[in-house]
Amino acid sequence: MTSFKDFNDSLLELVKSFEEKKTQLKVESDLESNIIKIFGENIDSLSKAQNGLDDITELAYTVAEHHPYWNLLYQCAQISRTILDKWEDDLSKEELEEIEWSIKELEHSCKKLKEKLD
Repeated sequence: MTSFKDFNDSLLELVKSFEEKKTQLKVESDLESNIIKIFGENIDSLSKAQNGLDDITELAYTVAEHHPYWNLLYQCAQISRTILDKWEDDLSKEELEEIEWSIKELEHSCKKLKEKLD
């Protein structure tokens, strides 16, 4: 049976063959978590951040309200999504109000978690 590391090694050889043809690729491997990410030549920091936020948002949606930290994660993801979507533009008054509302939700969630500790 082939291991994930073997797959990663074969993938790196394939990537190398494309790089020899002048195709720029960036590979990030986390073998411990069984994750491989491949980025094309036009990837920038903003796109990479938005892609990573998609993973965080998916986690926030899948755990729903069943986890005590769900609302913290969800509100932070919402704030981050708004900021990244407007990275090159100005935030509107409505967007800033949504961020303020999310911050209040974060404060409320923190208060509830602190109360559980007492």
